[in-house]
Amino acid sequence: AIAEYLSQDLPYKLSADDVYLTLGCTQAIEVILSVLARPKANILLPRPGFPYYEARCRYSHLEFRHFDLLPEKGWEVDLDQVEALADENTVAMVIVNPGNPCGNVFTYQHLKKVAETARKLGILVIADEVYDHLTFGSNPFVPMGVFGSIAPVITVGSISKRWIVPGWRLGWLVTNDPNDILKQHEIANCITGFLNISSDPATFIQGAVPQILEKTNEDFFSKILTILKEAADFCYHAIMEIPCITCPSKPEGSMFVMVKLNLSLLEGITDDVDFCVKLAKEESVIVMPGVAVGLKNWLRITFAIEPSSLKEGLERIKAFYQRHAKKQ
Repeated sequence: AIAEYLSQDLPYKLSADDVYLTLGCTQAIEVILSVLARPKANILLPRPGFPYYEARCRYSHLEFRHFDLLPEKGWEVDLDQVEALADENTVAMVIVNPGNPCGNVFTYQHLKKVAETARKLGILVIADEVYDHLTFGSNPFVPMGVFGSIAPVITVGSISKRWIVPGWRLGWLVTNDPNDILKQHEIANCITGFLNISSDPATFIQGAVPQILEKTNEDFFSKILTILKEAADFCYHAIMEIPCITCPSKPEGSMFVMVKLNLSLLEGITDDVDFCVKLAKEESVIVMPGVAVGLKNWLRITFAIEPSSLKEGLERIKAFYQRHAKKQ
């Protein structure tokens, strides 16, 4: 059922043998990073990015190197930097699309360039698509697997975000590899071997998956996208009214947005962590310091909350700024 669902957006058909069930997307990440880890190997990770990748790399003794996402270009991958970072021991690069924490959605053209860069470097692409189809801007969601014939792609995803069931812990790891490169290099066998000694998703959730994927009405998805789009638009425009934070581009996907913190406008705030701690204590508002996702003196704000709470939270951030604004 998962193979059929994902094949709808691909130029080729996946088979059940291409799909490995996991305990949510986090186990899928754990599996592929463990499989790729070997002495001297390194992997390229986006900055800012989901910090679970760094944690799993450290656990598996897999060296990681960061390439930048460019805020002035809609958070596109700095492909020149990717080429500069890679060497003969580089095994893969990771992209998250739609983006966590940036709220960006990569274009077809940019994803193709990512695949071409990976092919040039002789590495595979790990595509974290846990927020697949949660897009509400000008760029539609394009799965990285579309370019699997250019470079092999490992897709990780789950039902947690699009269907809003994170506690059900049903994810997948998928090999988009029409040229059978991953089979030739025993990557597929290693994935199977790892999963043979690990836990599986609950069987009754597995049993429900075909109906979840095939019979969820379109109005369920459209309602979620409408809610997210309205929240993202409101969040973006409210941020523009808070002088100490700047949003480089309106979020077009996922549930988050990254904003730049201007410390020169604030009195008694030393960095993004200090900002977040004092905001929590004084206003009971929680935002994530950018340093947690690799970008110091930025903030990650989620807009996937109840509208009145989002409005009040942003008003409290504005009040916090006014209280700490540097006197002219």
